[in-house]
Amino acid sequence: MGGGGLTNIVDTTRSPYALLRPVPIEKVRLEDNFWAPRLKIIREVTIPSQYRLLEETGRIFNFRRVSGKEKGAFRGLCFNDSDVYKWIEASAFSYAYNPDDRVLSMAMSVIDEVVAAQDEDGYIDTYFTFERKGDRWKNLRDMHELYCAGHLIQAAIAFYRASGSRKLLDSACRFADHIVDTFGPGRLVGVCGHPEIEMALVELYRTVGEKDYLNLAYFFIDTRGKGTIGGSPYHIDHKPFRDLDEIVGHAVRALYLNCGAADVYAEVGDKSLFNALMRLWHNMTERKMYVTGGVGSRYEGETFGDDYELPNARAYAETCAAIANFMWNWRMLAVTGDGVFSDIMELTLYNGILSGISLDGKKYFYVNPLADRGRHRRQEWFECACCPPNIARLIASLPGYFYSTSEEGVWIHLYAKNTAEIKYEKTRIILTQDTDYPWSGDIKIFINPEEPIEFSLFTRIPGWCREAQVKVNGEEIKKIFERGYLKIRRSWRSGDKVHLSLSMPVERLVSHSRLMENNDRVALKRGPIVYCLEKADNKSFDVWDMVLPDNAPLTTEYMPDMLGGVVVVRGEALAINAESFGSRLYAPKTDVKYEVYSVNFTAIPYYAWANREEGPMTVWLRSPEKLFQRS
Repeated sequence: MGGGGLTNIVDTTRSPYALLRPVPIEKVRLEDNFWAPRLKIIREVTIPSQYRLLEETGRIFNFRRVSGKEKGAFRGLCFNDSDVYKWIEASAFSYAYNPDDRVLSMAMSVIDEVVAAQDEDGYIDTYFTFERKGDRWKNLRDMHELYCAGHLIQAAIAFYRASGSRKLLDSACRFADHIVDTFGPGRLVGVCGHPEIEMALVELYRTVGEKDYLNLAYFFIDTRGKGTIGGSPYHIDHKPFRDLDEIVGHAVRALYLNCGAADVYAEVGDKSLFNALMRLWHNMTERKMYVTGGVGSRYEGETFGDDYELPNARAYAETCAAIANFMWNWRMLAVTGDGVFSDIMELTLYNGILSGISLDGKKYFYVNPLADRGRHRRQEWFECACCPPNIARLIASLPGYFYSTSEEGVWIHLYAKNTAEIKYEKTRIILTQDTDYPWSGDIKIFINPEEPIEFSLFTRIPGWCREAQVKVNGEEIKKIFERGYLKIRRSWRSGDKVHLSLSMPVERLVSHSRLMENNDRVALKRGPIVYCLEKADNKSFDVWDMVLPDNAPLTTEYMPDMLGGVVVVRGEALAINAESFGSRLYAPKTDVKYEVYSVNFTAIPYYAWANREEGPMTVWLRSPEKLFQRS
């Protein structure tokens, strides 16, 4: 199995229970004004600045300490190795898309330090060396050894696929062999307190073909919920995986576990795993997910809350959790071909994930509230720095999520101006998108096969779209929808064109009535983009005091020089004079007469907030019109 030139993020090419096959990162060239500049920023700004911070904070020093190149005490948290591995993975994906010798050189230098720190038995974890060597595998619940191993394996696979170099992959295989020899029936029985190893082992099996890796991932899924690490819902160890019906616990851990279970299902077809995944998906998306696609509402333990427990100003919504949500839905999409999963991917990508990084690519949110008084700002780094390299690897890998193939044809999941080279059966197809998405729903798709060939083109009609028009070569066709995708089957010839027009008005969204914090409030959404108001655009009033009448007309305008180029939403509304309540905290309703006045407002994409001056921000706007009627 070769490497270099075929960088699939999750390689279901030979997975017997997956419907979709990936299109490699290298085969998609983004040419738009939205994602292409961000990929450039990741390569030129984010990856180099994170490398500097990995050095400054001692994360790379820890590897040199183990190999004897440096002396001193271990620096940082016990799982700091994982930040280095995610950075390597981001570098690999970036290099796959745009081979940059500077990125390659930085990554190779770090890989050399990692490999030099490997123990004779294959073990790598810089925290458990020297004085702590005897503590290895003693505290699976808290110490993240398998979690770090999983990120090492994923980094090694990505770098091998992008560059062809086996150096880190061979080390990862030695470590995986050590883990196989340590865990399993008749050996050590337990699971990691932070899932990650499961999906890494499946991907390693897909890469090198060693069945023991898949079997061990299956074993870890089967062992979860048997109390080997204490049996707490926080660690998702309170029930066997197949019995789960509510998504609970630490949000990232729960979703990484679901990623691993979906990967195992794609290889073995265990329907009980799939059924559990679907129950968890419905529980999360219908009761525990923010309008931005963010998840994990509680600060306490970074956990999911109860049903409909989705506070705004106190939202946790960790960037890593949004990324994990995206990763899980990608795997569910691969096994089903169902657009409900690509809808969640898109929602999370443009909102809950993208808010996690500043427009200049240098600062990050760990927590992503939906309302704020102006004190929450992005930071250059964190003591627990899981989010910065995680968002770097996600954005760097984005070209690999746009397309898939199946036995029946070619699938388009995401929209942006790009050119893709897609192999279907034995034919090479050049597929080009021309669009200003996400600001416009007008999408032209040009299909140019090397020779005429019959196949189905599955192009996603987003769940937010109420009206879609489609023409092929200028003529309207009968619309055939399959699970959120428009299916166009025909014999395609070079020069064929599909013109897709997605209606993209501004929508006022409301919450379920049991989500009490949002009662009598609306959120603005246009296409995939959720909007917010912040002080920088609305200085004549406090955005927390604004009231948006249902009959207030809304307009949109593209602002090329604002926040990297955005469509803003404008309108006229009312603002409450909060001072008219007086100094009281509570008062009889009959005694209160608020003063209100007219204001003009501007709303911006949620992902772009906190890139300018400090000040209040909110996603959910007061809109106390009558929602109910007697039946």
